[in-house]
Amino acid sequence: MKNVLVVIDMQSGVLAVERFQINEKIALINQLIDAADEVIFIRHCEGEMQPGTLAWQIAPAIIQPENARYVSKTACDGFFQTTLARELNACGERTFTVCGCATDYCVDTTIKAGASLGYAITVAGDAHTTAERTFVSAQQLICHHNEVWAGLIVPGHPVQVAATRNIIRRWVSADQVGVTS
Repeated sequence: MKNVLVVIDMQSGVLAVERFQINEKIALINQLIDAADEVIFIRHCEGEMQPGTLAWQIAPAIIQPENARYVSKTACDGFFQTTLARELNACGERTFTVCGCATDYCVDTTIKAGASLGYAITVAGDAHTTAERTFVSAQQLICHHNEVWAGLIVPGHPVQVAATRNIIRRWVSADQVGVTS
C-alpha cells in the first residue's frame, strides 16, 4: 500500500493572503511530503492564478519531489472536472491523506467529494489552514472542520482526522512491516 498525499492549493497566490500559522503548517506539510510515497499537488486556476504565472506556482517553501504529480482545478472540489481520480488510480490507491489550504473551501469540498466517490481519506488535522473570516476565526474554522470531518457518515468510506506525527508514524510502521514480510 502506497502512502499517497494530496496537497491542496499551497500556491504563491493563495498564500499571498495571510493564513493562520502558515509557517507551522508549511513545516508539517513538508514533513508529510518527505514521508509520502506519492505526492499529488492540486493547483487552483482563477483570476491571477493562471498556469505559468508566479501566483499559480507552488509556494517556494513547499518541497516538490521529482516524481510529484500535478492537477489543475477551477472549482473548490479537487475532483470536479479534473484529473485527480486518474492520478490516484495511477498511484493504485483508493486511500489518501490530505492537507493544504483553504480549510473551509477547497480542502473541505475535496474531502467530502472524495468520500462520496468512495475514497478512504485521512485528514492531516494540523496541516491545513485558512484565513480569518468575517464571523469566525481561522483557528475556529480549522477545529470545527476537523470535528465535522471526523464525524462524517459515509458508510464504507471513512474519513479520519489525525495529527501529522501520527500519520507519519503509521506510514513508517507500515513500511517496516512490508520490509520484514
